[in-house]
Amino acid sequence: MRLFANLFFFLLISAGLFFTGCNPKTGQNQNPVVKTTSGDVSGSFNDTVYAFKGIPYAKAERFMPPQDPHGWDGVLECTDFGPVAKQIVPWYPDSVQNEEELFSVNVWTQGLNDDQKRPVMLWLHGGGFHVGASNDPMTYGEALAKKGDVVFVSVNHRLNILGFLDLSACGEIYAQSANVGMLDIVKALEWIQKNIENFGGNPADVTIVGESGGGGKVGTLMCMPAAKGLFHKAIIQSGTLLNTMTKEKSQALGLAVLENLGIPPNDVEKLDTVPYRDLVKAGNDAIAKISGPRRPGSSTMYGFSPSADGVVLLQQPFSPGFADISKDIPLMMGSTLNEMMPTFYGEKNLTMEQANERLEKMYGAKTDQYIKLFAKAYPDYTPQDLLSIDKVFRPYTIRTADARALESDAPLYVYFLAWKSGVDDASKGSFHGLDIPLAFNNVDLRPDWTGNTDEAWEMADKMSSAWINFIKTANPNVEGVLPEWETYTAENGATMYFDNECKIVRNHDRELMNFIRSAD
Repeated sequence: MRLFANLFFFLLISAGLFFTGCNPKTGQNQNPVVKTTSGDVSGSFNDTVYAFKGIPYAKAERFMPPQDPHGWDGVLECTDFGPVAKQIVPWYPDSVQNEEELFSVNVWTQGLNDDQKRPVMLWLHGGGFHVGASNDPMTYGEALAKKGDVVFVSVNHRLNILGFLDLSACGEIYAQSANVGMLDIVKALEWIQKNIENFGGNPADVTIVGESGGGGKVGTLMCMPAAKGLFHKAIIQSGTLLNTMTKEKSQALGLAVLENLGIPPNDVEKLDTVPYRDLVKAGNDAIAKISGPRRPGSSTMYGFSPSADGVVLLQQPFSPGFADISKDIPLMMGSTLNEMMPTFYGEKNLTMEQANERLEKMYGAKTDQYIKLFAKAYPDYTPQDLLSIDKVFRPYTIRTADARALESDAPLYVYFLAWKSGVDDASKGSFHGLDIPLAFNNVDLRPDWTGNTDEAWEMADKMSSAWINFIKTANPNVEGVLPEWETYTAENGATMYFDNECKIVRNHDRELMNFIRSAD
């Protein structure tokens, strides 16, 4: 991103190429320019879709709530993704991270100020509350914007210790510090309310969507008073793990971080100058000391994640439902067949006898009961399936869906992705995150996940059509493409089963999941 010279700005006006809210009928081969509340931004145009990347939506000091961004003169070029939040992962080098400049949104749209009001989708990336960014190719919004004529927005926000360190025990000024990473997302929703009309969107029709940690963020927003009225529908994809952070726990963790750094609570301001990696080490040591190592496959999260303080966050979502402030929000939610389980589809010659031997190590004398319930849920199962079924996300999806159906009369739709990846490495199965490139119609951007086959594109067409229809109407039904998709209740367990042949199943695996939960 860089600022164009004022002279170029003047020439654009003189040439008639500048437009606050581009007219799609003119200047399509030029960089479109749109007015925002902080200044004008330019983007790019490709095959009917305008893209704006890295638009600033906020600024913030460490551990403080976000504020409006600095304004700018001239035109800010927004054709590249902005920096990502600070995090320690091998795929995001330090050179693309920036603590001060991470606050940006990306927008894909087919219309700019053309008097149409398109439904808006805000995508919240996965990675728990710890890692991730909005620049993963499979989450690009061009395909959905083109296919469904929706306005697709994605966002970067603060993560891990910078987004969720609770310093509220050190003074009122830090009262919101435990949840500033989520308040960043609220700020992005506020940006949408103020600006999205100039990008062809309808601020009164916003759907929040997220997978994994992003699904957890969707659920968290549904329990935040500051977010009420800023979104109108929600989609949670594989995001129902439980976050156990209470105000008491998060305050104790914050004080432990200070102790590890040798900073007394009355000198808490010194944290502002502590290098990020030193903060992370102190934080990780504090978590290990207080909570111990996290057990792989656990359904609970703790550490630097949203804290239910009763003010910023009324309650943790999925415990088992949501706060009353979101009782009128239509919701779609689901999971995949295998999620994060180690799968055995690469063992082509696995026999039932071999599978049974391995199952006995998990279920002992109850192995036959497990197989019987599995056969009832999945009559066409394979030995590999028996060993690869998700045991975490699906049980908690059922639990949350049941609670939601009881607490709200708003439409609730549940899905289940059983379609397995068609790549050469077929051991992946229907894994965690596979629904993203399918639902976003981005098979070509993640062929190593889906396989770039007719079968994959057919599945993507079905799922993306359902997602688009829900974003537009709060109803994912697609006539002639999917069977009739009825709303979910705890009694009917109605779930859209996405596979080569899609179908509605009703409580197909409830007994199996209850068995698995009781056996853990």
